[in-house]
Amino acid sequence: MIIRPYEEKDKESVRFICLNSNGPCKSSEKEINYLLATYCDYYIEEEGINCFVAADENDNAVGYILCAENYDNFCKVFRRKYLTKISRRDMKHRLYAALSDFFQRKYKKIYPAHLHIDILPQYQRMGLGHMLMDALCQNLKSKGISGVCLTAGVKNEKGRNFYEKYGFTLLEEMPVAAVYALKICCETNRPEYP
Repeated sequence: MIIRPYEEKDKESVRFICLNSNGPCKSSEKEINYLLATYCDYYIEEEGINCFVAADENDNAVGYILCAENYDNFCKVFRRKYLTKISRRDMKHRLYAALSDFFQRKYKKIYPAHLHIDILPQYQRMGLGHMLMDALCQNLKSKGISGVCLTAGVKNEKGRNFYEKYGFTLLEEMPVAAVYALKICCETNRPEYP
């Protein structure tokens, strides 16, 4: 297994991972559209330079970490180009996409970047998540980005345990989501992540 930068050839594999990281996808077409628009396509199409994959011996992506390095830039493009992919009649999913955005807005000054990480079930618990996180943190550090945050489902115990073990701090917990953050570098350019 290797960790390497995302490449255009990984697009369909990354989309597959997005939909199947919790087991075989059983979502409706509307749900699939929402998941890809909200948690995948923006990152690989607009900020591929901030995305990394875990690849198997055949160089096929089996996991990824996707990142937007600047909250304000992300919002401008996401709202104009990706939120519009979610039907106006699909108010539930449009609200979920907006809520994720809202949770991170409060912390954008200290944690301007945000991420999504997923690994196919058969490749989990092999250290790939830690290696993907290391690759992203090195990338963000090299750009002088102060921190990264994410939202996790409040009931996602496995994910939340991973973030806490890696060194993320719980900033806020709401009924449906928890916001975690990690400082990447400070003014002295010294790394703050594990």
